Amino acid sequence: MTDIIILLIISYLIGAIPFSLLIGKIFYKVDIREHGSGNIGTTNTFRILGKKAGIMVLVLDILKGAIPVYIAMLMAVDMHIFIPGLVSAIGHVYPVFLKFRGGKAVATGAGAVLAYNPIVFIILLSAFLITLKLSKYVSLSSIVAALLFIGLSLMLQDPLVIAFAVILGLVIIIRHISNIKRILNGTESKITFM
Repeated sequence: MTDIIILLIISYLIGAIPFSLLIGKIFYKVDIREHGSGNIGTTNTFRILGKKAGIMVLVLDILKGAIPVYIAMLMAVDMHIFIPGLVSAIGHVYPVFLKFRGGKAVATGAGAVLAYNPIVFIILLSAFLITLKLSKYVSLSSIVAALLFIGLSLMLQDPLVIAFAVILGLVIIIRHISNIKRILNGTESKITFM
């Protein structure tokens, strides 16, 4: 039981590391929270700091979700291996280091899915990219992927994965409510590189 508690605490703390903020301050002398959407996620990093920083943050945020799941696999802990990934995603959304004001859990949640089931990850990534190509909205693409994850989880017929998919999906959707409003108002930013 102790090893499970320690793993969950470590998972949360890994998820809570604000890589975009650290990279912005260390390498660019920029506090990403003061620019663009003010979000510490990958999309705002691309907008404010550029492609190189954006890719770095994207990879690191994906690893934040994947590493706890891999650790759970290696430790062979007596709990569902997706739980540490979900906890890490929650740490990304509510980081203790930033007064619980974090990102939107898309990349970190994707990392957890990647470690748990690479095939599902590829399907979700494909849906994300297709939606992004057609709509040019990162927020809408994230919501579509989150909803699809809930649908795919039903096919996996694992009650815990279904519960985790619903929780993660709801977190992502709730964190994008302001984006949904901007899409409806026609004021949401579109990407230009696709």
